[in-house]
Amino acid sequence: MKLSFFWSRSFLASRPILWTLFVCNLLGTIYGYVWYESQLRYTWDNHPMWQLIFVPDSPTASLFFTISLLFLLLPDLLGRFRFLRGLIEGLAVVTSVKYGIWAVSMIFAGAAMGDSLVWQDWMLVASHLAMAVEALLFVRLFSLRSVMLVIAGAWTLLNDTVDYGFGVYPWLPRPLWDYVPVVAVFTVLLTLASIGAGWLALKYGRGNGAPEPQPESV
Repeated sequence: MKLSFFWSRSFLASRPILWTLFVCNLLGTIYGYVWYESQLRYTWDNHPMWQLIFVPDSPTASLFFTISLLFLLLPDLLGRFRFLRGLIEGLAVVTSVKYGIWAVSMIFAGAAMGDSLVWQDWMLVASHLAMAVEALLFVRLFSLRSVMLVIAGAWTLLNDTVDYGFGVYPWLPRPLWDYVPVVAVFTVLLTLASIGAGWLALKYGRGNGAPEPQPESV
């Protein structure tokens, strides 16, 4: 068996893999919102309520991807929600790539400036890298069109604006507290790069107009 089989359409679209990833991402999403509990409480107490939705960036990205997997698993039941599906898939791709890479970058940037890495940091590195990789791998199975990546990118740029304009960005390692403007610029550039990465994966992952694959039936 070739190693490439493990990122082939037939492997990724198989129902055992889809269900496994669905459960893992669902649990990771729940854990992510729990992880953000302190910041959500702080935002609730010190910021307008409407800003709460912009706080838990990574868990929301994971939620988008989890729902996207559900569309693959239940095409007959959810097939009529085509626009919603494409929008959520676009958000899943852009935000998963963006926040997956962003979190890893912030962890290692903090470490490079003297922050100590603990086991939770390595867990976050592994899980966030997985977010970015799986999003790019699954583009070929999604039904979205390029315009959905643009819409998702616009939302993510709005998220960046609120995060750094109103101070609700994810809490940073202590050594980075004096570099928030630099982090803000990096974050916006990473959003643009994530849109581009999603577009490239969409263009080259599907090949020459290959039809959208469906999960294998049990």
